[in-house]
Formats: sequence, structure tokens, C-alpha cells
Amino acid sequence: MRSPRLATLELRRFGRGRLPRAALAALLLLPLLYGALYLWSFWDPYGRLDRIPVALVNDDKGATADGERITAGDEITGKLLDSKVFAWHEVSAAEADKGVEDGTYYLSLRMPADFSERIASSAGDSPETGALQVRTNDANNYIVGQISRTVFSEVRTAASANASRGFLDRIFISFSDLHDETAKAAKGAADLRSGIGKAKKGSKDLADGLGDAKSGSSRLADGIVKLDKGAGDLKTGSHQVADGTQLLADKVNGVAADVRPFLKDNGKAIGDTARLVADSSRTVRDNLDLLVKAAPTAATAAHTAADDLTEVHRTQCEEQPDPDPAVCPPLKRAVTSAADVAAVADDVNALVENQNGDLKQLRTQLTTLEKQAKALAARSPHLDEDLEAAVKKVNALNTGAHKVAKGAAQLHTGLATARTGSADLKTGVGKLDKGATDLDKGMVRLSDGSATLAQGLGDGVGRIPDYDKKDRDARTEVMADPVRLASQSLHSAPNYGTGFAPYFIPLSLWVGAMVAYMLIQPLSRRALAAGAPARRIALAGWLPVAAIGLLQVAALMTVLYFGPGLRMAHTAGTLGFLALVTCCFAAIVQWLNACFGAAGRILVLALLMLQLTSAGGTYPVQTSPGFFNAIHPYLPMSYVVEGLRRLITGGGPGPVWQGCAVLVAFTAGALALTSLTARRKQMWTLERLHPELSL
Repeated sequence: MRSPRLATLELRRFGRGRLPRAALAALLLLPLLYGALYLWSFWDPYGRLDRIPVALVNDDKGATADGERITAGDEITGKLLDSKVFAWHEVSAAEADKGVEDGTYYLSLRMPADFSERIASSAGDSPETGALQVRTNDANNYIVGQISRTVFSEVRTAASANASRGFLDRIFISFSDLHDETAKAAKGAADLRSGIGKAKKGSKDLADGLGDAKSGSSRLADGIVKLDKGAGDLKTGSHQVADGTQLLADKVNGVAADVRPFLKDNGKAIGDTARLVADSSRTVRDNLDLLVKAAPTAATAAHTAADDLTEVHRTQCEEQPDPDPAVCPPLKRAVTSAADVAAVADDVNALVENQNGDLKQLRTQLTTLEKQAKALAARSPHLDEDLEAAVKKVNALNTGAHKVAKGAAQLHTGLATARTGSADLKTGVGKLDKGATDLDKGMVRLSDGSATLAQGLGDGVGRIPDYDKKDRDARTEVMADPVRLASQSLHSAPNYGTGFAPYFIPLSLWVGAMVAYMLIQPLSRRALAAGAPARRIALAGWLPVAAIGLLQVAALMTVLYFGPGLRMAHTAGTLGFLALVTCCFAAIVQWLNACFGAAGRILVLALLMLQLTSAGGTYPVQTSPGFFNAIHPYLPMSYVVEGLRRLITGGGPGPVWQGCAVLVAFTAGALALTSLTARRKQMWTLERLHPELSL
């Protein structure tokens, strides 16, 4: 008989009577009751925290800081009541303590009377930390205490940020005030720098001017010394001149008395003589011009005549066989005379050429002499008058010379006084120049210092923040709460139940297989007695429970989907994977029951406990003791939990395929071991007929 037929026969047993059918129905619903109800019971506990009664005590009396009223307790109380994290009850401190003790309230949050005062102390000289007082009672509920620590940590952070905002806002306002005052100081320093710059320029000009004045005063003193010496010389010389002009005047006046009658009586004769000199000068000048022009021509003509006579003498006297004695000797003398004339003409021409400069000078002098002679001829009638005028001028010169001598004496006396004053001026200007130099150096240092001050204040203004209200609020917000958690979940579970579904679903399927083999024989006795093949016997005992397991999966997932609202990232994959899971669990539970009999049921339960504690379904397995970390890779539920997490919440398929491979391997191995057990069970023994323990 084949395995499916044997499996069908096994299932038909549950159709005989009401009790077997009820047992089969209970078998199908057991995983549903175990898994669905368990998950449903705490599907979203964090979403219902507002039902937990918690005592809220606000004893804060408030405080005043920098003229502002601070009521941190009232602000936190209002925000907590609006948040609805818990079911807050505002009570007194005594009521809160009593309620936490007797279980009326799971915990209490108290803000002490000096809460705001401590927060306001951050702006004073002795800052203190404000404390929120939380009181829990784990005898009421341990989990609530753990949740409250997380919630109140956020409350504390928010309160700290709120307190910091006020403190930082005052700091930023102080920064703005400091910025404005520093800006004014920087402007004043810039004005000071500008003024000092002008003063520095003035001191430099003063120092340069006094330096020039010092040099000038030195030159003035030296010049006055020289002037004084020159004035002395002038005094001496002017006296000598006065004496000379006096002597000249005396002689001129004496001579003029003798000469003037002669000039008056002989003026015409002097004029005629002057005109004769002028004419003679002109005649000589004109003849000089003729000589200059005629000398070259005369020299050339003399040479020509000499050459002609020489030629005539040669042809008539030297070449003729019978020269005329009467003609040749005179002709020879004429040739000689002509040669002498030519030589004299050459000498005259050479003299004219060599003395051309002297002749020009002589011509100029003759022209001047002619002009002067003509002028004398023109003035000859008035010579006596000119002499009288000249005598007057000489007398005037003599009078002026005496006045100059007197003035030179006075100048010499004044310059002596000026010499003493210039020496004093030189000494005073030297002192002024040294003081101006020291002043200029001081102004340079003052200018550099004012520039450094202006630069420093200008840089300080740029470094001191100046925020408007909007910018101040933004910065206060950031500095009061500088670090925020930017949480991002790649594949987030929407609630607590969805996160734990990968743990409780395989648990319920294992329990379903475990209970199923309490009702169904892991190995068919009929097949064992008939001697059927061991492989068929193993499959015949596995297929009914596997089929029931598939029905259990369908019923469980349907209720979870339409009941609490379990949503899967991969629905079809989840169902297929769970089908493989229930088949694997059925094979393992079958083998344990078939191999070990009544003890196998205890082993199934023990194996379930080991898998639940090492699968990492609640806390990461790394947080468990070393024993559970060691067995974690060798148990099938470890891979089932990891694969279901990826199928339900999303993620890479690697763990899913790995889980499938592990489940197939466990299923095949368990069926193979069951087949070996079936072959061994085909031999009946007294122990099998009368077992020591029966469940």
C-alpha cells in the first residue's frame, strides 16, 4: 500500500464519531489559539500607554532671572498633559507617594519647589542643576518602570533644552549688546586713528620744518657772520671809496676850471679836426678793401706777364741762332724784373690772406674811430657844457660815496647785534627740532598703537556675533538641543506584534505538530505489521501531520491578517516559507516520537525550549549566555525566525534562501531517520509489547 493511501486511512480515523472530529478541529485550531491570541494580546502595548495611571506633582514655585519670570514646572506640566504619554493625574506629593506604594499609580513624576530657581541659576554666579524626581515601584510592574525611564529621559532632555534656550537666548542678546558697544568703540578708535594720523602728519611736518629751520638758522647764523665780516670790509672799503671820490672831485673841479675856457674857445677847431679824422679813417678803410680785392688779381697778372716775357725771351733769344744783341740783354732784365714783380705780388697776396683777421679788426677799429670822430665833431660845440655836467656827476658821486660809507658803518653795527641773535636763534631752533623729533617718534608709536587698537576692535566686531531675533531663536534652538537622533529604519515593523510575529508563529506551528503527534501515530502499526517498506511507512506517518500543518498555517495567517492586521512585505513568500516550516517541524517531531516513543514527547518539548531560548526571537542572541550562542546555528528555528523577519518586514532574500536550504536538509534528514526507525520497528520485542513508560 502506498504512503498517500496509508496517510488517508490514518486521517479517516478522525471521522468516526464526534469526539475524534472534535479532536481534529482542536488540533487545527491549537496553533491559532496559541499564536494568534498571544500576539493579539500585546499587539501594540506602546500605543496604549495613555491608559497607564501616573501621578504628576508640580511643587515648583517659579523664579525670576534678569527681570523675566520663569515657571519651568508649569511649562513641563502643560506639555506632559498635552502629550498623553501616560494617563497623568495631578496630585499632591503625599497622594503620589501613597498611590505608587499601593498600586494606584504605576509611578510618579515630581518637580520640586526650587525647580525653576535652579534652572534660573544658570545666569548667576552659582549655577545649579534642576532635578526631575521620578519614583517607581517594580512590585507593581517591572516593564512600566523600564518604559518610564525611557519616557522620562526624553522629558529630561526636553526640559534641559528648554532651560538652555532661555540661558542661551540671554547670552546671544548679550553678544548683540557687546557687538554694538564694540562697534562704537571701533568707530571711536577709527576716528582716533584718523585724528592721530593727521596729528602724526602735522608732527612730521613740524619736525621736518624745524629740521629745515635748524638748518636754515645755522646757515643764517653763518651767513650773518659772513655778512658781519663783509659789512666790516664794506665799511672800510666805503670809507676808502669816499676818500677817493673826494680826491677825484677835488682834482676834477681844479682841472675843469682850467680846461673849460679852452674847450669853449676852440670848440670849432676841435670839431673840424674830428671830422678830418673821420674822413681819413673812412678813406683808409676803403683802400684796405681795394687792396684785399686787388691782391689776388695783381698776383695772377704779374705771373702771367712774367711767363709771357720768359716765353718771348726763349723764342727770341734762346732758340734763335743769331739773337739780337740789342734786344736780348734788356729783355733778359725785363724777365728778371717781371719775376721779381710776381714774387712781390705773391708776397702781398699772401700777406693779405694771412693777415685777413688783423685787417678785419683794423677795418672795425677804423669804423669805430670814424663813428667816434663824427660824434666828437657833433659834440664839439657843447664840450664845455658836457664838462660841467661831468663835474656835477663827479661831485654827486662823491656825496653818495660819503653816504654809503656812513650806511656801511651803521650796517656793521646792526649785523653785530644780529650775529648774537642768530646764535641764540640757532640754539633755540635746535632744541625745538629735538623736541619735534621726539614728538614725531611718539606720534608714530601712538599712530601704530591706535591702528592696532582700531584693527583689533574692528576684528573683534567681526568676531562678536550680532543676531536678530529670528537668527537668535534658530541658534538658541540648535545650541539648546545640538544633537538630535535622525532615526531611519530600512524595514520598520509598524508595531510590537509585527516585530514578534517571526518568533511566535513558528512556536505555534511547533506546538501544533507536537500535539498532532499526540493524536496521530508517528508510524502506522498496520503498515509495520504488514511489512510495508520503511520509506513508505515514514511518509505515511508524516503526510497527515504535514497536511494538518498546512491547514494550521492557513487558519493562523488568515486570522492574523484580518484580526490584529498583520501585513507582510512578501505574502506569498511568507505562506510558502511557513508551509516548508510546518513540514520540517512535522518531520522532526515524527522522528523523535517514532524513535524514542513516550520519551520522545519530552524531547520534543525540550527541543522547543532550546530553540526558543537560542533563536534570538526577542533579544539578539549575542546578548544571551555562551551556551545559547553555541547551539544557535544548529537549530532550525534560528533560521526560521531570521527568514520570517525578512519576509514580513522586508529586506534581502539571502536569509530566506538559507532558511529554505536548512529546512529542506532537516526535513530530509528527519524523514531518513524515521525510515531507519520504521525498519527497526518492524521487529517486535517484549519491550515494545510492554513499554516501561506510556503517555
